Amino acid sequence: MKTILLEGNPDGQWKMMAMMALVFVVMYFFMIRPQKKKEKELAKLRDEIKNGDEIVTAGGIHGKVMGTAESTVIIAVESQAKIKIEKASIASINGVGAGTEKK
Repeated sequence: MKTILLEGNPDGQWKMMAMMALVFVVMYFFMIRPQKKKEKELAKLRDEIKNGDEIVTAGGIHGKVMGTAESTVIIAVESQAKIKIEKASIASINGVGAGTEKK
């Protein structure tokens, strides 16, 4: 009776590892890197925000900047109510931001 040993092909394992590494590299350059670049650009825009800018928050609130602090912004909404929000919750500034193209 013959015994069949199920040993892995070392050459095949090497090819599989190389393919997995290639998939990760492609995923990094097409998904992770562009997202990080957009996050850095939005963070830069948030730091440069000034009075009079039109913003939209992540929650969908539209308003005009009335004042800024280190990590917060005071915005006036349509009813002239003033709201204090975190800069991190700003999704777009003057139409530029997450999910929008520069004009």
